[in-house]
Amino acid sequence: MTTKQRAYLKSLAMNLEPIYQIGKSSITPEFTTGIAEALEARELIKISVLKNCADDPKELAQILSERTGSEVIQVIGKKIVLYKRSKKNPKIDI
Repeated sequence: MTTKQRAYLKSLAMNLEPIYQIGKSSITPEFTTGIAEALEARELIKISVLKNCADDPKELAQILSERTGSEVIQVIGKKIVLYKRSKKNPKIDI
């Protein structure tokens, strides 16, 4: 992914609200499945890491990226933005 594509996706993500939260139980298999389904439906999602989660947001983003086959667009503070092109119904044209 080029820097221009990443910048475009960052601009789209600015208006998004987090649809998932990572808490003290961190990343469970069910959570990963839910993220994968959300990525297929929306392509670009924002995840919030709660204060009671002891894990580093950058590490969590890498783990989620590997498990779902998505790309980490950005990690700012406790917010993670992931992107994965939908196989069935692509919405975002980059």
